Amino acid sequence: MKILVINAGSSSLKYQLIDMENEQLMAKGLCERIGIDGHLKHTPLVGDKPVFNEDVPMPTHSEAIAAVIDKLTSAEYGVVASMKEIDAVGHRVVHGGEKFASSVLINDEVLDAIKECIPFAPLHNPANITGINACRDVMGDVPMVAVFDTAFHQTMPSKAFMYAVPYEYYENDGIRRYGFHGTSHRYVSARCAEMMGKPIEELKIISCHMGNGSSLAAVKNGKVVDTSMGFTPLVGLPMGTRCGDLDAGVIQFLMNKYGYSIDEMLNILNKKSGVLGISGVSSDFRDLGKAAEEGNERASLALDMFYYWVAKVAGSYAAAMNGVDAIIFTAGVGENDQTARAEICKYFGYLGVKVNPEANATRGQDIMISTEDSPVKVFVIPTNEELVIARDTRDIVG
Repeated sequence: MKILVINAGSSSLKYQLIDMENEQLMAKGLCERIGIDGHLKHTPLVGDKPVFNEDVPMPTHSEAIAAVIDKLTSAEYGVVASMKEIDAVGHRVVHGGEKFASSVLINDEVLDAIKECIPFAPLHNPANITGINACRDVMGDVPMVAVFDTAFHQTMPSKAFMYAVPYEYYENDGIRRYGFHGTSHRYVSARCAEMMGKPIEELKIISCHMGNGSSLAAVKNGKVVDTSMGFTPLVGLPMGTRCGDLDAGVIQFLMNKYGYSIDEMLNILNKKSGVLGISGVSSDFRDLGKAAEEGNERASLALDMFYYWVAKVAGSYAAAMNGVDAIIFTAGVGENDQTARAEICKYFGYLGVKVNPEANATRGQDIMISTEDSPVKVFVIPTNEELVIARDTRDIVG
């Protein structure tokens, strides 16, 4: 079975084609500037076909999907003979609310339910829906599956997901903690259990997804019991450009003093805050590390704050689960920044964590970076959300 994985944004579309017989990645690509002038980079990964990297007219997502299918099946750049070889499509959908605790086969009823979640993810769900409809237009009756970022977190108990605001806001408006990066947390926690040679149902795992957007998840016996992002991805850790946890009174104070509208204020909190706002240098942790080495105190402060918050939230999850067996680092910073991992692990002395510096210097592979005698094991596991989407699609369609 060959599955096309789609991650549609408002003006972009990422894709991978995966052969599920051996989980081999056959091709991947990115459509950019959809609705403007259009550009496609298509990379075949089987055979010796060349990379296609040129402008392609894409007035809508339908033309983008058509361009993807064209390249996947072309004689020069293709990896399959025809579209008939693509058995199913798996779509990343950001928000499923409380409606979806697992992946589902897409039909009109499911699509309507995804639309009902637009108020919870106004920037993402419309783009995901556009991608689904574009595939339907171009691919006809090929079965499609929706895989939700929020679904893995639906096992949280009410004491973890509820906010202490009048209860009717939850009943009437769905105000609660939803969490995000669920597909990533799900993949790495399952892989961690494999590496430890133990059933995930017997483990207490803290998953640290650390990138431009960052979140932690407490996974107890295979189920999420808490996560750091909330009603939106704005809260939790200080991130690349997002503020993380913030006293709501700060928002009122700044809006009153500077006359900001709520949209202006949220733009500041989403796009001008986090380590960018603290450092004044960059949202890229590589830039911050270089600036800190050159003596930039604000860059050093931004990094220290990030390390502290990861350790603090992880510590609270150790308490919430009454222990921890393993800690995972994943995503751009988690997988590639050995300094970040080492600095965060310094806070875990009370857990007996010991880091192997040689192992911690390794990049791009699944590896245990703690010592053998460390009572809590620490892992670096590159995430693979696309593979999770493909697996779910295979299991539901197959």
